[in-house]
Amino acid sequence: MPLGRIGQQGAAATLLVALGAIGFLALRARGSSRAATVPSCLTNPGATLGCYEQYYGSIVAQASVADAFTQLKARYAGDPDAQRLCHAITHAIGRAAARKYGDVAEAFQYGDNFCGSGYYHGVLQGIALSMGREALSSDLDAVCAGIPGKARRSLDYYNCVHGLGHGIMAVTGDDLFDALRGCDGLTGSMEESACANGVFMENVIVDGAHGGHYSRYLKPTEPLYPCTAVDGKYKDACLDIQTSYALGAVQGDFSKVFALCAKLQAPYRTTCYRSLGRDAATTGLNQVPGTLAACGRGTGREQRSNCIIGAALDFAYYYHSDVQAKALCAAADPGVRQDCLAATAKLVGLF
Repeated sequence: MPLGRIGQQGAAATLLVALGAIGFLALRARGSSRAATVPSCLTNPGATLGCYEQYYGSIVAQASVADAFTQLKARYAGDPDAQRLCHAITHAIGRAAARKYGDVAEAFQYGDNFCGSGYYHGVLQGIALSMGREALSSDLDAVCAGIPGKARRSLDYYNCVHGLGHGIMAVTGDDLFDALRGCDGLTGSMEESACANGVFMENVIVDGAHGGHYSRYLKPTEPLYPCTAVDGKYKDACLDIQTSYALGAVQGDFSKVFALCAKLQAPYRTTCYRSLGRDAATTGLNQVPGTLAACGRGTGREQRSNCIIGAALDFAYYYHSDVQAKALCAAADPGVRQDCLAATAKLVGLF
């Protein structure tokens, strides 16, 4: 399953209406790195998610969040299992931070967006589990009230309300439709959409390929499900994530997923094509040639241009800069360049 960065766009199409916020930012190591004893379960290939969770969670408890990320980044390049499970591992670091600090705003101060902002999602999971469903649901708006940037829909604020979707999934036992109803308790269309996007992202993450159990809301024979079954107000948030799962279901064949997207009505087609752009960037290693080649599997201008716009957004997330995204836009067909640059500028303005 080609999910190097699950949901990296994490509302990338939604982002053009609200904001997008899941990506790699500049690596920020705080404090000194302390040596940690690597457990025996990490010394051989095929390490389980639980082993990584225990190891990096213990580093947070005994040292700091910064130390955990320093160790993870040092290990990442040479550990295929860490690469495959990285987003889920950063969830565990975030949950450990929630236990350590007990406060969303304080835990966010130590955050790191490495591996798709999973840390922030994990913080909200930890806070949600500590509060319990009843207390969490009693005033959802209050959970992210201490995060700066609500008025301008900042990256941190988006990560918080998006993370609430992950947290609500945790307290509902990964019951997707129940969790979506939970997101309806938030005030504001952007907040509801971002929370729903977190629900759908968690639904894909918990799939066994990423170290969790297999979701009962994923169907290999119907790759765009549950997007085909949810209420219309949730479809954008769902489709912005679901193409990553769909690609895995069709063994990475972009042409087949483009064809699935083409069956959707407007404006959902656009969301689907741009989500495929995130996947193109991932499989293309955030380099222009491979990304253009993947988007080139689309037929017609609508498919290819929206794919490239989605990929440019992912470039901006990955590099925390518009330089590489602009290079991708410049390499695209002239007809898409201005729209590509405009979407990139809008996103970077939220960093």
